[in-house]
Amino acid sequence: MRLTFAGIMHIPMVEPGDDLTGLILKGIADSGEVIEDDDVLVVAQKIVSKAEGRYLDLHTVTPSAEALELAERVDKDPRKVQAILDESNEIVRARPGVLIVEHRLGFVHANAGIDQSNIPPGEDDPDDMCLLLPVDPDSSAARLRDEILARTGRQVGVIINDSLGRSWRIGTLGLAIGVAGFTALEDYIGGSDIFGRELQVTQVAAADEIAAGASLVMGQTTEKTPAVLVRGYQPREPEEASQRGVRPLLRPKEMDLFR
Repeated sequence: MRLTFAGIMHIPMVEPGDDLTGLILKGIADSGEVIEDDDVLVVAQKIVSKAEGRYLDLHTVTPSAEALELAERVDKDPRKVQAILDESNEIVRARPGVLIVEHRLGFVHANAGIDQSNIPPGEDDPDDMCLLLPVDPDSSAARLRDEILARTGRQVGVIINDSLGRSWRIGTLGLAIGVAGFTALEDYIGGSDIFGRELQVTQVAAADEIAAGASLVMGQTTEKTPAVLVRGYQPREPEEASQRGVRPLLRPKEMDLFR
């Protein structure tokens, strides 16, 4: 198998309401690439959130009593803690400098994915502006996929990725938070290994592996490469609706040994 990752540059700073599909397709052309059937397009969550206007000015947030108490425990801005609570189902861990939550979308990560890097400053205070995750990343990925098909005639898979940490390893890596036209979790249980033994637990987080590889190309700081064109994997849409999107990758709470 030959798998290639091509960084898509020449995408300008994205603003709310921008034609994100058009910007990405122009970036692909300007990067000297041609989109083909069965390519996978990995798009950084940040530009999706920007295009969808997912900004939050902390100047507009009034912290609750719970947020004030929790902010003191974790040494964070109470307004940001309130924003985290508003985006979360539950608090998983809280200690000075760290607030781990289950996001309303089911992801367990720090600060509900709320980010303040590489975004315009707030009007009253540069540190007041935040960026939230897309409302529905799977729908965002599906919309990009449908628009690419309509404009190019090409069938592609789309992954929206974000940087998440892991409870058993140091450092962040790219993981899929939205998936369309792609089997996020490849299930090999019941198959055989090279010696004919039946596979008992083998499930491959294919979307996460592609997202992680793409993140190396995107970079994490000033690289300005918010999209990556992946070729050679040949994505496929799961037949069962329950297996579509990113949800198959989310470990049920009762099976999560770190909670």
